[in-house]
Amino acid sequence: MRISNATVPTKNETAVIRPSFMSHGTLEVQNLAQTRKFFEELLGLECVRHSKSSMAVRCGMKFHIVCVEVGDTIKPQSSTHHWGLDVDTKEQVDHAWKLTHQLKDRYKIRQILDTETRHGVYSFYIEDLDYNWWEIQFYDGVQHEDMFDFGDRFGDADSDLHGSKANSK
Repeated sequence: MRISNATVPTKNETAVIRPSFMSHGTLEVQNLAQTRKFFEELLGLECVRHSKSSMAVRCGMKFHIVCVEVGDTIKPQSSTHHWGLDVDTKEQVDHAWKLTHQLKDRYKIRQILDTETRHGVYSFYIEDLDYNWWEIQFYDGVQHEDMFDFGDRFGDADSDLHGSKANSK
């Protein structure tokens, strides 16, 4: 499914900073509850807790990735830090998986994981020559819209890492 309108209204009327859109980047956090408070109250970002161990963050939907050349200081990543690329059918995922295997050496692909259905999508992961992970996925709908339309499905006490300690001060 294609996204016909890539912008969403911002929900930051009471925030200190009121950006018009989030433009780029990726991030890791130590504690979702603490980070969420910072994001919503100070930065004016919209957040939804869609699983026990993660949240989606947006503001507007004008978003891009910044690739930075770092030379020999590049460090391996885990597949939990990945970029998702959507295709239109499960068959396209399977076809991409097959072609990726055929072209592994040409493009110095480090790893190709098996296809599987995980977190509501049919996909596989590729680790590229720079240790970046890519998920090639099919989702029947628009995953970004569904995450935010469904809203929070877990609270701070549901964290896999911190449990109820996330609420302590």
